[in-house]
Amino acid sequence: MNTIASTPRIAIVGGGLGGLTLARTLQVHGIAPALYEADAARDARPGQGGTLDLDLESGQRALREAGLTQEFLAAARPEGQAFKLVDKHGTPLREMTGQDHGMERPEIDRGALRDILLDSLDPRTIRWGKKLTKTVPLTGGRHELHFTDGTSETCDLLVGADGAWSRVRPLLTDATPQYNGVSFLELGITDADRTQPALAELVGHGSFYALGDDKGIMPQRNGDGRIRTYVALRVPENWLTTSGIPYDRPAEARAAILAHFEDWAPEVTDLIRYSDDTILPRPIMRLPVGLTWPTTPGVTLLGDAAHLMSPFAGAGANLAMLDGAELALAITGSPEDPAAAVEAYEKVMHDRVLPLAEMASHHLDLMIAPDGAHQMAAMIDGFAAMAAENRDTGQPAS
Repeated sequence: MNTIASTPRIAIVGGGLGGLTLARTLQVHGIAPALYEADAARDARPGQGGTLDLDLESGQRALREAGLTQEFLAAARPEGQAFKLVDKHGTPLREMTGQDHGMERPEIDRGALRDILLDSLDPRTIRWGKKLTKTVPLTGGRHELHFTDGTSETCDLLVGADGAWSRVRPLLTDATPQYNGVSFLELGITDADRTQPALAELVGHGSFYALGDDKGIMPQRNGDGRIRTYVALRVPENWLTTSGIPYDRPAEARAAILAHFEDWAPEVTDLIRYSDDTILPRPIMRLPVGLTWPTTPGVTLLGDAAHLMSPFAGAGANLAMLDGAELALAITGSPEDPAAAVEAYEKVMHDRVLPLAEMASHHLDLMIAPDGAHQMAAMIDGFAAMAAENRDTGQPAS
């Protein structure tokens, strides 16, 4: 590794996967950024979310650039690529095993991936408990950052890696997240093999989709044995707060959710019936598809701060990490001209994101639909036919 340099002064706001990947890749190339994270400490929020499938040419490529491939492979779960699709009656429509995909998109728990990135960083990199309140543009593209603890810092390049409700984004655009028309209720079953073996067998090692009636029950197996279930409903934007579901009274909340699935197969709705007592409401938001902004000296965005989209393209974490790696490579490739580096990075990022954002919106509308299960089955068949054609013609799979 190169000797870490002190310039340019790069401030990364947000310690999610994209921000951590940027910090690590800069460190590999001898630049020491400062990463400001609102959480008070590394373990301030246990869990850190569900499982992720890391694509060979995006998330895995980012880890290659960060020098962390071996650490990833040691923690990855190729069996987590297994997949089952049923309709609301529990009728099987499609099924694939993890072995069907090799190492194209192996699963890894978000917490495990975050630990790999955190463990790779110089401990001086992250400033915990730094919640950004205000940014003040200075001359020459520099910015002054103000935090809730009363401190302030200046930087030569400010990177907003601070998610959907980014406080850095307003420096570049007035765009804000919009409701996608679908809301999630997140539930879970701890140690499913022991506590609910029938449901553990139903879900299998990977993901399970039951779709129909503009709804979905979508569990996934996590590496710690937990089943994390996302209940999706096509409802108005304020439904999560006006539906009357008492989230703080779990038994009543489960009964209220089950009332929306009365004619669904009981073996599928058991994923709700026997869930743990934590129920998290989550509206699905997106930034405008095709969002761009004029390149502005000294500031840029990555990940959800730049291109928030629904999870139905499976691209969010992959794109955030690739953003972080490519921005780091642009900076290290042009250290004397960070403005040119940012411009080049943004051009590639915007072009890459557009088709994936369109896909995310399309897949959401296709899956959370009156006949979502059969529409998803047709989509899977289309992808399989395309992959077969590409193999026959020697083209790379899309």
